[in-house]
Amino acid sequence: MTAADFEKTLNEPGPDANWSVQAKALWYDGKGQWKEAHDLIDQLDDRVSAHIHAYLHRVEGDLWNARYWYNRAKQPEFTGSLAEEWKTLVDRYTD
Repeated sequence: MTAADFEKTLNEPGPDANWSVQAKALWYDGKGQWKEAHDLIDQLDDRVSAHIHAYLHRVEGDLWNARYWYNRAKQPEFTGSLAEEWKTLVDRYTD
């Protein structure tokens, strides 16, 4: 699914029940519901979740914590805008 297609789903009342937890977290963040997104990812330790976790802490403004999670994800720290990173994550991690 492209970021543009994913963005169209933000008009729905909730994320698709068949999506991965990572896609659901990106959906909630896309709706501006950071806490819901973070709560889904917070206890997961796989690299994809860590990558999204890093982004979420960047959204929060906690760059130290974001860097920790980028390291756990084995991903470079994203240097573009938050909107660009969200789209990159959606393109990479949604079906």
